[in-house]
Amino acid sequence: MKHLIITIILLAAAIGITVVYFENLESSGGRPEEVMNHIPDDASVIAEFDNETSFYELFSGNNLLTGLAGKSKTDEFKILREQLLLNPGLAQYFDDKPIYISLHPQSGNQLDYLLTTSVDGESKLSIIQLISNNLKAGIENIGNGIYEFNAAGLTRPFYLTEDKKRIISGSFSKDLIAQAAAYDHKKHLNSLKLSDQQRSNAIAILYINYSQLPQLCEQLFVAKNPDMLRPFRLMPAHAALSLNYKKDALMFNGLTNIDKTQPISYLNLFAEQQPIINHLKDLMPATTAYSTTFSVSNPKQFVGNLTAWQDKSIKNERESLYNKIKSETGVNINREFHKLLGNEFSIITTRFQEKLAIIEVSNGQQLRPFMTNISNMVSDDVGQFNYNKLPFFLLGDAFSLFNKPYFIIINNYLVLANSAAEVRSYYETYTNQKFLSRTQNYNEFDGLLSERSNVAFFINFKNAKQVFKRDLKPEFYNAYQSSEPGFKDYYGASYQLISSDHHYYTNFCMKLAATDSITTAQN
Repeated sequence: MKHLIITIILLAAAIGITVVYFENLESSGGRPEEVMNHIPDDASVIAEFDNETSFYELFSGNNLLTGLAGKSKTDEFKILREQLLLNPGLAQYFDDKPIYISLHPQSGNQLDYLLTTSVDGESKLSIIQLISNNLKAGIENIGNGIYEFNAAGLTRPFYLTEDKKRIISGSFSKDLIAQAAAYDHKKHLNSLKLSDQQRSNAIAILYINYSQLPQLCEQLFVAKNPDMLRPFRLMPAHAALSLNYKKDALMFNGLTNIDKTQPISYLNLFAEQQPIINHLKDLMPATTAYSTTFSVSNPKQFVGNLTAWQDKSIKNERESLYNKIKSETGVNINREFHKLLGNEFSIITTRFQEKLAIIEVSNGQQLRPFMTNISNMVSDDVGQFNYNKLPFFLLGDAFSLFNKPYFIIINNYLVLANSAAEVRSYYETYTNQKFLSRTQNYNEFDGLLSERSNVAFFINFKNAKQVFKRDLKPEFYNAYQSSEPGFKDYYGASYQLISSDHHYYTNFCMKLAATDSITTAQN
């Protein structure tokens, strides 16, 4: 009986210690998941890194981060780090803590970030009080739990708010900090999470909420729904990608998890395929600004899945068009085209703002009579479709850019464009081998990528300059083409989706630019 009582007392003590431990852990905001839950869930992108010297030293000798964020925002963060994170009276509270930088939809033409972190350490004062006591610059309470901080060297105020669990958020945007201060994290649990093991092995982590990308693009671009990255913005998914360091490139990889409770999108279809080696990238013209390449291991299965997906919304319109083509030309275009469909197709935008599609087929000679029968031939090799929206119905959403396109068949590739001149221009590119893959910089960049994928987006920032001038809002284009370090200091970027158990393994790479040169055909 005595031993039983002692056992019960020890068990109770252990439970009590455990409860106190987790209460203290919760109150300190030490768990990354809890800190992330305090970030408003309309964030499209969140970057996580540990506030430790080794991280900053890693990027001190290059423009990787400065090029990504821009010099002005990098300088602002340096001032905040020096005056807050490195302050002798404050450093103990912030050392080795995860810091989160997130992007959210904002009004106006300024893209500001939200900075979120937690603090530890023995102190009865709030972190705001500690900051106020340790800094010469004043901190003013402006109401609703928001404080205005004017640091030496900053040209605009920085706003702070603190949670009762010592989770602190800051932003140069007053509206964004107000949103963070009023955010009820208990009603919105953040799904952008990573395992402790993955987090401990990562230099930094990039979280992407695909469903929030449309709002970010709407803020950056003149058009509400630009075609750049459109398929990605419609996919119900989120990603957690770990950073691998290279001195001249940012390389992230990890998983994109598709939300199976949401209606499927076009990109869901490719998650049902196996990744294959990409070849169409070798045929992109040297003038390519950006492209998206789709790859399927089983074209027949893809067509079946596409048809079933389309049946939910556009079946009648699609079948009406197919029947009309059959009655007027005798061609069963659905059967004949899909029977010859190959494994890859790409959508390309050039620096001259041309739109091209390259579709691999198994036999170009067999496809040619079907194409000529449904088209108006303007020359022996070039024709224009007689029917609206046919590429969209045959290959899906990515081809909505081509209503009644012109076409040419080059060997086993069907090439589409919105004018005869664009088709002929690509024929000249193909004949003279004026491909991006003939440049040294592209091959060095391509060497960083996976040779297999199902969906691959690529952008060449130099070639995209004129496209950005047309499509970006003036304030953002001016920032892009500024002489200070920025995106233009990067050669290119790639975002690859590689099917894995009905989700996607994901590679994201950005490489700094170097002097471009054309390799010879022998190379």
